[in-house]
Amino acid sequence: MSDRDAEYLEYVTAHRGRMLRTARLLTAGDTHWAEDLVQVALTRLYVHWSKVRKEDGAAPYADRILVNAFLDERRRMWRRRESTTEQMYDAAPPPGQDAAERLTVLDALAKLPRRQHAVVVLRYFRDFDVHTTAELMGCSEGTVKSQTSRALSTMRDLLNDSLETMETLR
Repeated sequence: MSDRDAEYLEYVTAHRGRMLRTARLLTAGDTHWAEDLVQVALTRLYVHWSKVRKEDGAAPYADRILVNAFLDERRRMWRRRESTTEQMYDAAPPPGQDAAERLTVLDALAKLPRRQHAVVVLRYFRDFDVHTTAELMGCSEGTVKSQTSRALSTMRDLLNDSLETMETLR
């Protein structure tokens, strides 16, 4: 195994879990799609590994690839042809989390337009600042702020509607 491959393998071993958690949030809990996104990102990272390891570090580059892969995948036709089901076949949420609350938030997140969805995940789930989010998404800081504002407003409305619906059913 070459030094390049060893470095890459070490990076993947250390960061794949973080990338997968981010991808699951981007895909609103779709584990299989998240794994596909991470695989695409890691493949692209490997192709450019010699360039990446000479720069500031692989993590920001890998995050940018992951976000771009998510934005690109949302545009593909074959994604739109898939149908959803009423039942989720993903693993149970970690202990201590309210499953219904988690699903409600993921459902609201999934209804956001793709750029707003990505902004919410990067800003609030990954805890990136406005500048880093703008770099990862390839847009201005003003765009990040406006997309965040719109996304939070939409999510607030969606979550309020969900709460009202749940109270009506009781």
